[in-house]
Amino acid sequence: MTTTQLFSVTRQIRRPGRRALRLLGRFLLVLLGVLIAPVAATAAVWATATVTADLALLAAAAVTALVMSCAPLVYAGSRRPAVTALATTAVLVATSVAAYVTVLQPLGGTPPQPHSRPTGYWTLPTGSRLAYTLLRAHGTPRPTPVIVLHGGPGTPGDGPDPLEKQLAARGHDVYSYDQLGSGRSGRLADPTGYTVARQVADLDAVRARIGADRVVLLGASWGATLAAEYLAAHPARVSRMVLTSPGVLWAPAWKGRAEGDIWDRLTADQQRRLDALEAKPRLLAWSLLMEANPRAAHALVSDAELDAVFARLLAISAPAATCHPSRPLHDLPASVPGFYANQLTTADQLTVPDPRPALRRIRVPALILRGTCDYKNPGIAREYDEVLPNSTLVTVDGAGHLIDAEQPGRYRQSVIRFLER
Repeated sequence: MTTTQLFSVTRQIRRPGRRALRLLGRFLLVLLGVLIAPVAATAAVWATATVTADLALLAAAAVTALVMSCAPLVYAGSRRPAVTALATTAVLVATSVAAYVTVLQPLGGTPPQPHSRPTGYWTLPTGSRLAYTLLRAHGTPRPTPVIVLHGGPGTPGDGPDPLEKQLAARGHDVYSYDQLGSGRSGRLADPTGYTVARQVADLDAVRARIGADRVVLLGASWGATLAAEYLAAHPARVSRMVLTSPGVLWAPAWKGRAEGDIWDRLTADQQRRLDALEAKPRLLAWSLLMEANPRAAHALVSDAELDAVFARLLAISAPAATCHPSRPLHDLPASVPGFYANQLTTADQLTVPDPRPALRRIRVPALILRGTCDYKNPGIAREYDEVLPNSTLVTVDGAGHLIDAEQPGRYRQSVIRFLER
């Protein structure tokens, strides 16, 4: 065989190899276009959500990004307009169907129904519409009414509890209200309006509405934080405070520290049930939008949907707030919790000014109650005691975060003695 013949044979062998590589490269381009398109659509939704909450614009951005990322790569691989159009359309349809079946389907479930009806509603100068319950004092009322501040944020009780009834029987007018965004109170169209400042303003508007120059505040968990924020802003309006299982006094001071969380005490079964609840694609999409723009997240998933999910989440995790996380907890509040109020108010806590310098100058008597099994770091309650000049810290054995549920006798006795001494 001559050299020329050998070269010709070698060239004939190499040509099919090059053709195969070219075909593989084109196939990979088409495959890349198909795979990258949904990712590009998701990124476009997130980027667009940072500037608008309009779902139609978010959908348009997703479609545009999908087509613009898929079509050029498919065409570069196929070199055929018909194949490009067919493949791009197929990817668009498949992605849309997948989004409809997973992300766009409502979560299902209905919020719980409260056991009791409110006394009435206040429409306040702040714009909030709040449901409230009033227990009138037996006999001649004491001059300073009691206002009960529930925890959460966003987790009100069902109405008058045994302590409130005892206080009314002893001559106290007792008001409890569902904070903005929770329970039977109104929700905001713009969830970014749930702030600590708004809750403080609502509380002062409530005080003015009931015609009280000063009030006694009973705050539990987040309600204790709210009471402290109110005291710092309006020291002359508070005569006494009871702070039960308080949340952090100033959240930035605890950022990165072991604050203690109820999720740390979940049993394996409770954790499994929560994981299953939170793994739904619609909730994952909601979480992504919350990072970009809470208004867009609110447009996608309504209050009613998330409040129902929040209620199930609380029902699963509530036993972890006691000394015995594995034991079922009965008589849970049936009031509707507010998820957006919870999430946005909690986030806003990291932005508020430090109230501690003002609180150190205020000598309003304060009773601080903390259970020995409370999942919250004991340093939180100690900080209240150290900052408030006229405070008393009481540790309750055999109780966790829900002192009134586990040690009701001692809890009520401690509060009544403090208020009436």
